[in-house]
Amino acid sequence: MGKIIRIDLENLRFYSYHGFYPEEQLLGNEYSLSIKTSFTDHYLNNDELENTVNYEQLYAIAQDSMSKPRKLLETVAHEMLDSIKEKFPKLNNIEVSICKLNPLFGGDKAQARVSLIWYNKD
Repeated sequence: MGKIIRIDLENLRFYSYHGFYPEEQLLGNEYSLSIKTSFTDHYLNNDELENTVNYEQLYAIAQDSMSKPRKLLETVAHEMLDSIKEKFPKLNNIEVSICKLNPLFGGDKAQARVSLIWYNKD
């Protein structure tokens, strides 16, 4: 049995226009985003980038998904996860977590987080 390799991006910051309410899509908000991935090391046969998960490409996927205004963060996370699965089919699991840093309901330092987790059943 091989070792599991994790490639994660944490605390990516975006200013995006997601939200159910029209004012959220007009004014925008700050978001923090994390992506966690893993795969078994039998894919990492040599010191070449194509044998791993390129975190620059993960960032590009996140940036693309965050640039499209949506009503629900769940929709953004789902699109991102599907794009990551398509780009990196060797992955065993993916977790996308999006945090809205200043949701409209207020509260001192309130945050709203949506996480979507996928596990390969094979």
